Amino acid sequence: DELIANAAYIATPGKGILAADESTGTIGKRFASINVENVEENRRALRELLFTTPGGLQYLSGVILFEETLYQKAADGKPFVDVMKEGGVLPGIKVDKGVVELAGTNGETTTQGLDNLGQRCAQYYAAGARFAKWRAVLKIGPTEPSPLAILENA
Repeated sequence: DELIANAAYIATPGKGILAADESTGTIGKRFASINVENVEENRRALRELLFTTPGGLQYLSGVILFEETLYQKAADGKPFVDVMKEGGVLPGIKVDKGVVELAGTNGETTTQGLDNLGQRCAQYYAAGARFAKWRAVLKIGPTEPSPLAILENA
């Protein structure tokens, strides 16, 4: 029942999902381009700006978080998860652990993170996450995706 209700809520017409699940490395590249140090406080401050901009949450049904962000708090001490819930937004979590190159292919990748996935999901749920994102990247080309890439990412 909860899963169906959450899926229906996320699909609310006129609202969208904010992907705020940049890894430490990805957000570091963005910070480097504006000469901002990639430290937790700066990442937290950016995410606070995203989640507390007046009127911003009214356009969202869900926010996908990076694991670090799920446990972070606003400057006033309120957990980001609570900020979102009070704004009518479902917190979600990125559960994959990134991609690695798949040996024997033409630059194709496979997604990591199945190990301990059930345990991590239980922890994320306890922390307030109500949906999850899993990413699989498939290269599209004349001979891709290969059967191996499809199998490894299925």
